[in-house]
Amino acid sequence: MSGTLKHIMAWPLLLAILGSSLVACGPAEEAKDFPLEITDQLDRTVRLEKIPERIISLASSNTEILFALGLGDRVVGVTKYCDFPPEARQKEQIGGFSTPDIEKVVSLSPDLIVAASIHQKKIIPELERRNLPVIALAPKTLSDVLEAITLMGRISGRVDEAKRLVEDMQGRIDRVTSLTEGLSSQDRPRVFYISWHDPLRTVGGDKLHNELIRVAGGENIFGDVTGYPTVDLEIVLERDPQVIVASSGHGSAGRSPFQWAISEPRLKGTEALKLGRVYEVDADIVSRPGPRIVQGLEAMLQFIHPELHKKL
Repeated sequence: MSGTLKHIMAWPLLLAILGSSLVACGPAEEAKDFPLEITDQLDRTVRLEKIPERIISLASSNTEILFALGLGDRVVGVTKYCDFPPEARQKEQIGGFSTPDIEKVVSLSPDLIVAASIHQKKIIPELERRNLPVIALAPKTLSDVLEAITLMGRISGRVDEAKRLVEDMQGRIDRVTSLTEGLSSQDRPRVFYISWHDPLRTVGGDKLHNELIRVAGGENIFGDVTGYPTVDLEIVLERDPQVIVASSGHGSAGRSPFQWAISEPRLKGTEALKLGRVYEVDADIVSRPGPRIVQGLEAMLQFIHPELHKKL
């Protein structure tokens, strides 16, 4: 590959098209399994008396799942960060991801609230005290994402739609895996993922980004740590990444992580900069555990193994 730096943005899939193409079950068929008792992804047992008709989503990934299953017309509230698909922006906003307005939630009279792991300690107990039904989707892996979609399909009466979506996603994951699973360690480039640059922050081995890098045939240079650690640039230089992937989409008015990476003098000596292998990816498609995560996986394959990506 030439030394010219590549600035690649992975564009979102038109999931709205998928949602509109799905055929909804009839009311009688949807209702036959209710009341329904399920175990959510926080191992909570929840009993739902009927198919939910007024749903509030407390996470962007949950919102994307709901719309992908054709449930947009049942969504009555979302967070201010729920911006995909575009129709989600027209819904009533109930606050931030970690700070939903409980009174606003109550005022919308939901019959189902779809929460996330961040809400486990404070928000979910408060909603339960109000006798509001809450289920939590908390996917940490690609497999968990598929399970979350299947669970949401069961809860909403959209089992067939969820099955079709999961089968499509699994097929795309399998195609990437088939191209990379036989790679030796020497054929797996060292990858540095930059989630933010001031301070310099990356992703550890327990995060979904790490799985995307691994399945796409790379090796996360910070796979030996956990969480979203702040890292010293000197350690980055010691580990000499061969590919740098910088996130975008945070709405900052200043320099983006990509702009920082290509202009930081101390990175010039890394193999990634020498070979022009610095890329930018939409943060949402690699960090939101929803339907677009497979697009994030395919983007990672394009960055790490462009020669294999051509075979998709």
